[in-house]
Amino acid sequence: MRVLIGCETSGRMRRAFTDLGHDAWSCDLLPADDGSNRHIVCDVRELLTDGWDLLAVMHPPCTRLCNSGVRWLTKPPAGKTHAQMWADLAEGAALFSDCWNAPVERVAVENPVMHRHAKERIRNYQPPAQTVQPWWFGDPAFKATSFYLRNLPPLTATNRLTPPAVGTDEHKRWSAVHRAPPSADRWKIRSETFPGMAAAAAAQWGGYATEALA
Repeated sequence: MRVLIGCETSGRMRRAFTDLGHDAWSCDLLPADDGSNRHIVCDVRELLTDGWDLLAVMHPPCTRLCNSGVRWLTKPPAGKTHAQMWADLAEGAALFSDCWNAPVERVAVENPVMHRHAKERIRNYQPPAQTVQPWWFGDPAFKATSFYLRNLPPLTATNRLTPPAVGTDEHKRWSAVHRAPPSADRWKIRSETFPGMAAAAAAQWGGYATEALA
């Protein structure tokens, strides 16, 4: 099966699919962290018509789409203007729309819960099919991850852990993504795909698509 993993630099989702024998490629505006020759440096939209069986867009820019950032549309952060915020929103919505409506039979797009202004700008918008956590798949971490799915089933838990009690040191360790201090790499830390979730996606979505193609 030919699989395109869009907006990924880590290579983690790509490797999960290639480990199962799929012809998987990743792409992003930045080079791959692992230096793989199965990574294409480009805008994902340049590749959408290349005959993929499955498209998984893992970390599309979502700062202006997500509900947690809607406040910036009325009160821009320092150094930004009101017009820039709305222009960024339009750009992010256009990228999501192009991926969601791509000429690919099976599509999965990761994105946080959107505010209404973003939803209004998404062509053929549909609510996310599910919201999962890394600890459903054996990864000791908190990071709510919503998947917008077209012709793919929701992921089922593979190794559900028991979350630690609030206030404990272990709970703080599980919250490392949300507690990441400001830094040049904070965006990378917060967009990380966890290995258990990647393995589950490759096995479940890859298996489902392979059966459909048989």
